[in-house]
Amino acid sequence: MGKKKVLSEGAIGELVYPGQGEVLGVVIKLLGFDRILVKCQDGAERLCRIRGKMKRRVWIREGDIVIVAPWEFQTKERGDVVWRYTHSQADTLRRKGILTL
Repeated sequence: MGKKKVLSEGAIGELVYPGQGEVLGVVIKLLGFDRILVKCQDGAERLCRIRGKMKRRVWIREGDIVIVAPWEFQTKERGDVVWRYTHSQADTLRRKGILTL
């Protein structure tokens, strides 16, 4: 197996954009276990769950910019966190006008 290579913020070259049905948001509050409260760009506050794959690899803090995939049901209340942006990536999103929060 071996160890997985950890990339630093500067080594991450690609910028992931929200896909179909996904929305950008800012983490407001950490609620414990794998749940966070996110203020989304569409105006809704969602109780979001951090996916298991992300939970083991990525640390999420208050104020981080994330991509949220709303659930099929309870669309305005719940969602899954799909991606967390680094600070430099979030600044790039703001400069391009994609992030308005």
